[in-house]
Amino acid sequence: MYARIATFEGATDLDGAAAEAQRVGPPEGLKATEFYLFGDRAAGRTIFLVLFETEEDMHAGHALLNEMNPGDVGVGHRTSVQLVEVLGHMTV
Repeated sequence: MYARIATFEGATDLDGAAAEAQRVGPPEGLKATEFYLFGDRAAGRTIFLVLFETEEDMHAGHALLNEMNPGDVGVGHRTSVQLVEVLGHMTV
């Protein structure tokens, strides 16, 4: 499993950003298995975690997501993106 982790700073409307992400959904052609949106209200930070089954899907998804601009939905501006392999996963 692989993950793309994008961090945004300067979020002004975390609830609006979450609602917009749910409304819009994933872009067409994205081969992701799961999405998570994390928020730190005090710091004005959001983190989007997208999981992929294969490394190839992650790189293709990264290219597709990099083309997107969240615009003015209160999510802030993207400050970093990491592409990583998931070395462990646990559901309890």
